[in-house]
Amino acid sequence: MKNITVLITALIFGITSCKTAQQSVEEMEENTAAVVDGKDAITGLFLDENLKFVQAHCTGCHSSKLISMNRFTREGWKEKIVWMQQTQKLWDLGEAEPLVLDYLAKYYAPEERSLRRQPLEVKEWYELN
Repeated sequence: MKNITVLITALIFGITSCKTAQQSVEEMEENTAAVVDGKDAITGLFLDENLKFVQAHCTGCHSSKLISMNRFTREGWKEKIVWMQQTQKLWDLGEAEPLVLDYLAKYYAPEERSLRRQPLEVKEWYELN
């Protein structure tokens, strides 16, 4: 009996997640009405014409924070999508896949940054005693 309850709960949760992920474009646009610093106030993701596809295919199953805390090349994002399809039951993104990849590669690509600080600029040297 306990196993059946767990199974039913998992099925209900799964159906709810997928329904959320496949909301209509109009509903997604309503959800991005509030803007803060060029980002959607709800998800924290950058505003762009392809954001609605990212919302529809990504944030229905996991937090937008999982997107914004990662940095991959376009090929790296493609590998993550394939991994999710093979192991996490992500559906085929169809014609939206290139648009999702365009968005992710544009805003969440690896950043070039130095791990070391810039050398100090010394204007005058003095001798230590």
